[in-house]
Amino acid sequence: MSKPDLCPACGAGNDCSLADPRTADQACWCYAVTIDPAVLLALPAELRDQSCLCPRCAQVESQLQAAR
Repeated sequence: MSKPDLCPACGAGNDCSLADPRTADQACWCYAVTIDPAVLLALPAELRDQSCLCPRCAQVESQLQAAR
């Protein structure tokens, strides 16, 4: 079973604001990016829709940098 604050692909912190009770009322970073569906499908089925990927595993670091 995955933890909501850890990336299911690499196990690192995923920076999900929804998984942190202190920031659960804020939108997660993933709401502002487009994640390639192939990246999600590459995860084993039992790990999908359990927790956020980290920006690196989601392959969206460049999108996040461009938004800053």
